[in-house]
Amino acid sequence: MTGTALEILKTVYGYDAFRGPQQHIVDHVIGGNNAFVLMPTGGGKSLCYQIPAIVRPGMGLVVSPLLALMADQVTALRQAGVRAAALNSDLAPDERGALWRDIHGGQLDLLYVAPETLLRREVLEQLGRAKLSLIAIDEAHCLSQWGHDFRPSYRQLDALVGQFPETPRMALTATADEPTRAEILSHLAIAEADAFIAGFDRPNIRYAIEEKDNPRAQLKAFLKRHEGESGIVYCLSKRKTEETAAWLRDQGYDALAYHGGMDKAAREANQMRFQHGEAIVMVATIAFGMGIDKPDVRFVAHFDLPGSIEAYYQETGRAGRDGLPSDTLMLYGSEDIALRSRFIEESDAPDQRKRTERQNLDALLGLAETASCRRQVLLSYFGDHCEPCGNCDTCAEPPKLFDGTTAVLKALSCIYRTGERFGQAYVVDVLLGVENDRIAQFGHDRISTFGIGREHDNRTWRAILRQMIALRLVTVDLAGHGGLSIAPAGRDFLRDRPVLMLRMPAPPRARRQKVARGAAQVAIAPADNDLFQALRQKRTEMARAQNVPPYVIFHDRTLIELASARPRSRAEMADVPGVGEAKLDRYGPAFLTVIAEHL
Repeated sequence: MTGTALEILKTVYGYDAFRGPQQHIVDHVIGGNNAFVLMPTGGGKSLCYQIPAIVRPGMGLVVSPLLALMADQVTALRQAGVRAAALNSDLAPDERGALWRDIHGGQLDLLYVAPETLLRREVLEQLGRAKLSLIAIDEAHCLSQWGHDFRPSYRQLDALVGQFPETPRMALTATADEPTRAEILSHLAIAEADAFIAGFDRPNIRYAIEEKDNPRAQLKAFLKRHEGESGIVYCLSKRKTEETAAWLRDQGYDALAYHGGMDKAAREANQMRFQHGEAIVMVATIAFGMGIDKPDVRFVAHFDLPGSIEAYYQETGRAGRDGLPSDTLMLYGSEDIALRSRFIEESDAPDQRKRTERQNLDALLGLAETASCRRQVLLSYFGDHCEPCGNCDTCAEPPKLFDGTTAVLKALSCIYRTGERFGQAYVVDVLLGVENDRIAQFGHDRISTFGIGREHDNRTWRAILRQMIALRLVTVDLAGHGGLSIAPAGRDFLRDRPVLMLRMPAPPRARRQKVARGAAQVAIAPADNDLFQALRQKRTEMARAQNVPPYVIFHDRTLIELASARPRSRAEMADVPGVGEAKLDRYGPAFLTVIAEHL
């Protein structure tokens, strides 16, 4: 395949112009230079290495972390007419032999490989005899010891610097704070001058975070907005993943479970169904990376608190890769905070790592508890910024704040006077002056803090205690029975009594988001919706016939453009963004027939 970068962009991918810094990066790498590329998911990172690999002499080598991710990318490239393949341990000996013959015969534009496979001596020796146009390391944040997705094999990729010194190296990621970026540059010997930082904002994603009240009811209300659409629900444990998927199936959703404890064949089957389906809810563990390349994920919900802002950004970033409006929801409570803290303290990590993880958790809790724009707080963590976005829950309904100094003093005093060994529910009952046998048994109906908190209701006190845990004024004994005790910062607070503003929890109904139409419906004119649905149906039929995901034929965004433009000829269809020459040849007649039926 030959041509300039712009010619390849049009003939292969169906676009007339590059977006943002893409052209600068592409030209930079075509010129033989290294590059570090930080670009938000959906911003077009893959084009930054795919087009130079096609334009430059030789074959592009792409390091990718997961087999499923590589398979998706290879399938999509082949649909577009690009000669792509994946080298992995699942290949039969004859398939592997044929692949090496293609590689040495110059028959491939791009080869995808996992780091564990790449670093085998025999693989490096074989590649040493091939002509490489570039080496692209995707998901490069996996290299960082401080990243949330650290992969030890990625650390060994520095061997490529000496093995292929003349081959341009690219490191690409959507998620890397400043220390992680510096570590990637240093480890792969990429100069600071070769770094391209395109920002972190995903303006099409709506962020919402709620404290847990009735989690299943909250999740059900969220999913009701996305009937007929695909999405992901993240859970903290394998058991909760299975239970939540089963419950969602009982509620009428096509829900699948996905976690590291599953049988490999069952997990891969669920992955395939999710990739190929258009209305499936995947319930997955937070810790197990899915490596999906599915552009039409319309929502991501966290049923439990993720591990860090980086993890939250990466996981929510799986929504709306096609640029269409998408929703996220994170639910969290005091137990989530305490459990995450316990994971940190009980780990075998060195003290420096634990300090970093505590700081990461504090930053995430700051995002959860903020009364300002969520997007501003999220982007500031990565050194980026924006104006108040108007597309998050705090922008839509700014939370009320109140002076919580007195309430916190009362709660700390109550925890102290009850012996620093009882859980939240018990402490709240004492503050509210609840008369029951257990409180009477311990004599806590006769202490000075009994009933001193009647100015707040049960929900407000739980919110106050949750914020006190987030602020590290109080610790939770998860190894015991969840007893609350006063932390050093809490003792300082009792002594200094500084003013402390807290969030007032909104009434449950006020927190419920208004029911909205699905994302594709928002992006499409009502007059075009019937044609859009007909095009989707045709796409589904053709995808099933080939056993490929529907989006590798055309993205929803391309179908929306087709429904709006209503091309009558091959030439008119070629002008629609996302329609390259190979897809025009393969699918043009069928889609033009559907459009003609709706003229």
